[in-house]
Amino acid sequence: MFTPQTPSLKADLAKGLSCDVVWLALGSPALTEMAARSGPGAIVLDLQHGLFDRSALEAAVGCAAPAVPVLTRVAGNDALSIATGLDCGAAGVIVPMIETADAARAALAQARFPPHGRRSAGGVRMLTDMAGYMVGIGGAPVIAVMIETAAGLDAAEAIAAVEGVDLVFIGTGDLAISLGVAPGDPALEAACARVLAACRAAGRPCGIFTPNAADAARRRVQGYQLVVSANDISLVAEGLAAARGVMDACPQAKGATRQQGAARRPAREGAK
Repeated sequence: MFTPQTPSLKADLAKGLSCDVVWLALGSPALTEMAARSGPGAIVLDLQHGLFDRSALEAAVGCAAPAVPVLTRVAGNDALSIATGLDCGAAGVIVPMIETADAARAALAQARFPPHGRRSAGGVRMLTDMAGYMVGIGGAPVIAVMIETAAGLDAAEAIAAVEGVDLVFIGTGDLAISLGVAPGDPALEAACARVLAACRAAGRPCGIFTPNAADAARRRVQGYQLVVSANDISLVAEGLAAARGVMDACPQAKGATRQQGAARRPAREGAK
């Protein structure tokens, strides 16, 4: 979990430092541990579209933090979703589908303890050292808000100007869908550039979802502070496809046929 002794991702973002993250959606604490060993700037656990249940979430955070900061992309901009994303011991949350400055302010309120917000104090991991947690993270975990719709794009300048937001994060996939364009379309690039410009004008860090390390590096050069260097779905799918390609290109063993394997399996009862 977050501890006062852990280098602060929040402070690093405020200083203008870059951070690459590994994005995990398959719900596996074992993959989270492997990702942490690779030494990314942070890990994101996807609670909106990913497979993490509450127990797996708690275990995954335990595998990574405090060595590597963990952020959770929460399911929605509501008290339960944000509390779930923080009570596990994550350093912060990424809140999806923010379309107005008021929605960004609502996310801040749900993520902060009174008197600065409305967050309830609790959680199994928190209660092991609630006093230390309160001193360390106080009422201000990392709070990132996502712009990923046409409406959010229209309010980009207002959202970026909301005091207390630590990062504006562009969800390129949903933004492309909302704009009715394909990834890589000039209209999407222009939209991303507009959000980045709004963040620069407000002195706010800007991040963007990137599908691979090459794109992450390209976006970092453009000025995005937080980028995605790897995600588990792509890594597993690409690894399996590569292995299949090698085997499909490999000649069969002499005299072997694909049918031989099937012939060795016993017939099911009643099969004809």
